[in-house]
Amino acid sequence: MNNSQQRGTDRSAARRAELIAIGRKLFADTSYDALSMDDIARHAGVAKGLIYYYFKSKRGYYLAIIEDSVADLVARAGRHDDLPPVERVQRTVDGYLRYAEHHQAAYRTIISGGVGFDAEVHAIRDGVREALVTAIAEGAYGRKDIPRLARTALLGWFSSVEGVTLDWIGHRELSRETVGALLVRTLGDTLRVIEDFEPSYPAPPRP
Repeated sequence: MNNSQQRGTDRSAARRAELIAIGRKLFADTSYDALSMDDIARHAGVAKGLIYYYFKSKRGYYLAIIEDSVADLVARAGRHDDLPPVERVQRTVDGYLRYAEHHQAAYRTIISGGVGFDAEVHAIRDGVREALVTAIAEGAYGRKDIPRLARTALLGWFSSVEGVTLDWIGHRELSRETVGALLVRTLGDTLRVIEDFEPSYPAPPRP
């Protein structure tokens, strides 16, 4: 690839990233069905054809936005490697709640599985669950490879996290700090149950 082609590729990637950033703002609190491609193009200040050029369809554009948002969410979960286990877990939970708070429509889409039954959004959701359960395991045990029972228990806890978070952003009667403390406390209970079944995986001490 020559320099001219590289510059063209870089400009194309930057333009695509710019459109995704615009889409993240548009869909932060607006559902998929509420915005037409004409609405999106008008808000973005671009021709509708440009969005089709980069993303093929409205669904393709939305999936790209969701995937970008999820990448940000997962990255937040892995930013605290230098912290003690308990604080690391607390920061991971707080980062998760902050994401849901500021990207409510996207969060609901990820958790509910998209428009109807959308296998690709389900796959994205499963990837989020796996990445965050792995982050919690690393925070609690300092390792990713944990027994199946421990992973199943953590997935069960994370399913409750999703339900609590959906209820919280729907009603907003509790502070983020209170919800985070609740989730961390219930995680501690789950880790102690895991220890009962798998004594070689002791729960971190209570904070």
